Amino acid sequence: MKRITIILALVLACASAAMAQKFALVDMDYILKNVPQYEMANEQLNQLSQRWQKEVEAVGKEAENMYQAYLAEKVFLTEEQVKKREADVVAKEKEATELRYKYFGPEGELYKKRQSLLKPVQDEVYNAIKKVADERGYQAIFDRATSSDIIYASPRIDVSNEVLAKMGYSAN
Repeated sequence: MKRITIILALVLACASAAMAQKFALVDMDYILKNVPQYEMANEQLNQLSQRWQKEVEAVGKEAENMYQAYLAEKVFLTEEQVKKREADVVAKEKEATELRYKYFGPEGELYKKRQSLLKPVQDEVYNAIKKVADERGYQAIFDRATSSDIIYASPRIDVSNEVLAKMGYSAN
């Protein structure tokens, strides 16, 4: 009997602690779409990416043209010329690969630029979410945009507009 009473007390304590927790949701996609600085940064990143992609494609096309010319002229070249042309083609292909890695690799220029442009906005959003959580007493705020586990959530617990207001923006 004493054991059942202790277990029942523990269950009730856990249930009351769980009910006391407050949580909310935000929609990061919605928030970021309403932050002009984020949209401008994304546009700048897209333009840079397109420019760098064209540059990489141009070097790749140059390597392909060199290879096609080499194949067409190969029968007329001496053994020494063949080796030099092959080395030139390989060097140009390597240049294209290195350029692609430089711009689009894991620690490439695009990654660095994205960090420098988007990190301040992300930090601002995080700080605004933290302020809302502190003011309203939330233990957790979840991002409904990236969570596929949330099947339904009441719009009453979405604090996205409050976060935007803390940042000085209004919803469109």
